[in-house]
Amino acid sequence: MDGGQEGAREGRLAQIRAAIVADPENAWATEMGYEPLYVAHPAARIVVIGQAPGRKAQESQLAWNDVSGRTLLTWLDVDEATFRRPDLFAILPMDFYYPGKAAHGDLPPRKGFAERWHPPLLAEMPGIRLTLVVGAHAQRYYLGRTGSLTENVRAFRSHLPGVVPLVHPSPLNFRWQTRNPWFASELLPVLRRRVSEVLERD
Repeated sequence: MDGGQEGAREGRLAQIRAAIVADPENAWATEMGYEPLYVAHPAARIVVIGQAPGRKAQESQLAWNDVSGRTLLTWLDVDEATFRRPDLFAILPMDFYYPGKAAHGDLPPRKGFAERWHPPLLAEMPGIRLTLVVGAHAQRYYLGRTGSLTENVRAFRSHLPGVVPLVHPSPLNFRWQTRNPWFASELLPVLRRRVSEVLERD
């Protein structure tokens, strides 16, 4: 991508961000002082599709800024500096704002949010070569599957080389990983190899 093309795409990405902030459906978040939390750059190679920012991430304006994020970096075998490079990693949760607390954990991403905002953002990132689909909400949208999260992740080979479905790296999922040892022994080596391939390409 030449400099002129990249500059034009950066301009359109800025326009999309302004539209997200100005959207009346997000007025409640703006009133709370929240900025939309996502990362998009014309040169990005890998996109991480999660669910929605947690409170800590929203308040710090840094996605995956918690124990789950540290686990994710371990799964990807990349360091913090690499992960934070927007020309390498894009981050598009299914909602760009912290949705609030539910009885157990956080509320789910709002319905229709990703459907509205992901396509125009992804259109300005033509270099994406690997999509990481983290958690059930993202998998329902991006994989079009009605199976369980375990079934989706277990079938990871059917989505290669462009997509890898993942369980959420939350510490709360340690029992899931214990029950599914294939995740560490089979999926993670493939994931790390694909990440390395994509990051090392010219």
